[in-house]
Amino acid sequence: MEGPVVQNRNVFARIFSFSWLSKTTIVEIISMLFMILFLYTGISKLMDYAVFKEQIAESPILKPIAPFIAWALPLAEFIVCATLIIPRWRLKGLYASLFLMIAFTIYIGAIMLFAKELPCSCGGIISLLSWRDHLIFNSVFILLAFAGVRLEKQLRRSKQSN
Repeated sequence: MEGPVVQNRNVFARIFSFSWLSKTTIVEIISMLFMILFLYTGISKLMDYAVFKEQIAESPILKPIAPFIAWALPLAEFIVCATLIIPRWRLKGLYASLFLMIAFTIYIGAIMLFAKELPCSCGGIISLLSWRDHLIFNSVFILLAFAGVRLEKQLRRSKQSN
């Protein structure tokens, strides 16, 4: 017979291990977080399109392709959202999310090395983060995307074996 302390520890362990969530639910939560992130930043970039385009043109890394990036990046974010909504395209959307977050993180690393005074062109409230905070934020989302890809692949394998 377990005492109240052991029972409480077991309850906390179950809650914080997320074993009460199915793999499908976790993948859907991760997908939803990316949809919110990409929709929010994409819309923010388009709402302040002139500012976004100008900030990108200030970047020594992106200056040569700034006009292209200014419309292609929000479009890519919206396309990734669409792939995350459709279950049979979700794995591709999670891979695309992972790729975008890695690309953004590499860009932030380059900015931190070469041009720390540049303003962020992320869009919305995320642009208020410091470059260091961006690295942390992006790292968390990279881990989420990686977890989402792994879980989605496991779900697909288990469906094929049934």
